[in-house]
Amino acid sequence: MLPISYIHKEGHKILFVAGFVLWLINALLFQYLGSNSFTIAFTAFSIFIFCFMIYFFRNPKRVLDLFDNQQIIAPADGKIVVIEEVQETEYFKDKRIQVSIFMSPTNVHVNRSPVTGTVKYTKYHPGDYLVAWHPKSSTLNERYTSVLETEESDAEILVRQIAGKLARKISNYLDEGHEVAHGQEFGFIKFGSRVDIFLPVGSKINVNLKQKVKGGKTVLAELPSSFLDKGFKLFDK
Repeated sequence: MLPISYIHKEGHKILFVAGFVLWLINALLFQYLGSNSFTIAFTAFSIFIFCFMIYFFRNPKRVLDLFDNQQIIAPADGKIVVIEEVQETEYFKDKRIQVSIFMSPTNVHVNRSPVTGTVKYTKYHPGDYLVAWHPKSSTLNERYTSVLETEESDAEILVRQIAGKLARKISNYLDEGHEVAHGQEFGFIKFGSRVDIFLPVGSKINVNLKQKVKGGKTVLAELPSSFLDKGFKLFDK
């Protein structure tokens, strides 16, 4: 069994309830049906399901690197499924570069801050549960939008947590005005999902489609030089 500190807090209650229910069902089956091929197979299946749930809610303690202010870090583990210039309609209402990360049920589902800065905006949106890789899932599915302003510049980065076909619970721990740091945990999505990040046009993208990334570790992109110059001016003052 993994140490409790290794299991994310979002999984503690679910694992307790699931463990109790599976134990109760198995106890009743053995009491009324005895030991036979069916009850033994069901016990083996129960153990597999419970072990997978423990694995899903794992929260590996990663040693986070020190990043430059212009570097945008992956907010989640998974595979890059979208890199394109789009019209962002919720907050910026202009063109941005969208980078999307699909999180399969086997990925770590902890979400981490892509930048060091200040939370400028957060909003929860109820919605549908299309498969996470569906093109319209970013605007139709249940989702949580957060906008972060990078430290020492006015560059704003939008991160959108999106529920998928299996994901039915998005947790977001951010409040407007709070400070965040590169790689700091800010949320969790349960059972398969997607995270979109919207960057300023002109950002240098450092990843490719279908590339696997790690939250808090992989450098997705770098801000345009215009934001860097602005940041250094602010810093010099």
